[in-house]
Amino acid sequence: MQPLWTDTAAEADAAPTSLPRYLALAYTGLVVYASLHPFSGWRDLGLSPFTFLDAAWPRYWTVFDLLVNIAAYQPLGFLFALAMRGSSARGRLAAAFAATLLAGLIAFCLESLQTWLPARVPSNVDLACNTAGAATGALVSAWRGERFFGRIGSLQYRLLNPLPYAELGLVLLGLWLLTQLSPETLLFGAGDLRHLLGLTPAVPYAAPSFFVIETAIIVCNAVAIGLIARTLLTERASPAAVLALFFALALTVRTLAAAILVTPHDAFAWLTPGAVLGLTIGGAILALTLLLPPLPRLALGGLALMAGTVLVNLAPPNPYSTAALANWQQGHFLNFNGLTRLTASLWPFLALPYLMQLGRRL
Repeated sequence: MQPLWTDTAAEADAAPTSLPRYLALAYTGLVVYASLHPFSGWRDLGLSPFTFLDAAWPRYWTVFDLLVNIAAYQPLGFLFALAMRGSSARGRLAAAFAATLLAGLIAFCLESLQTWLPARVPSNVDLACNTAGAATGALVSAWRGERFFGRIGSLQYRLLNPLPYAELGLVLLGLWLLTQLSPETLLFGAGDLRHLLGLTPAVPYAAPSFFVIETAIIVCNAVAIGLIARTLLTERASPAAVLALFFALALTVRTLAAAILVTPHDAFAWLTPGAVLGLTIGGAILALTLLLPPLPRLALGGLALMAGTVLVNLAPPNPYSTAALANWQQGHFLNFNGLTRLTASLWPFLALPYLMQLGRRL
């Protein structure tokens, strides 16, 4: 059995990837949203947006806050430096320096904008921590990024079909995994626009109707996500095994998110009778549809995605979410929760155009 990756230059060169650029762009969007959430209540206090630069050390701070601000920008610095990498040692250091400056500029702009948000407090300490985090991430990229990039290219060569924008598909799947971190959404449910539009559920809660809709949502989304991922995979990647690992990862993310963000007692609260039946039926249908040719697979995946999006907007209120969130002390996770909810709401509307574009290339 061959390893999943090698360090040979030949394979890395055979599989050039734009994945770092896509990841850097996606992560930048996440950072912007998390920094400016909830995007409401903008007001002008007559202060310069740069006043925070010469402010004194904040009265209230914790080590946790400092570490979070450092850690949040480390991936950004790493990805920026990897996207701007050079072939020589000097080029890698120059890319690390440029990545630090770019990430620091983004942090500066976001802190300045927070001057007009009542729920946010701009801080020079946050700016310093963000820039320090970006610098450490960029230095790690300069030190080990080339090897990491080679492994990514080799892994892509072994696992992915040589399709246009295959890396963008990987980013979309990664964002879908992010949606599983939201403890208030139905399992695999995405595309719920009601909280954004101020709408109420169309179907009143009743145990039988909730069971049926929950099951259908999980079936549709399991089939849709599985077929999207299958389209990206090459035959030599053992698609069935990779998909099984991917869904196992999604359920693990869901479990850990519930345990950490709510309570350990609620870790498996998502494992309802509807979820069990939906995963069983969805897995069986997905196994059968994997036998279809690529284009019908993609078309069926698009239909399942649209059906799941319609159903999630018709679903009655989730009683588990209401009970769990009543005890959820969001605290530091308030912005994180808003980020995952927005990603879950918009994900199908990002994935569907991608599927349409991919279908034109098959």
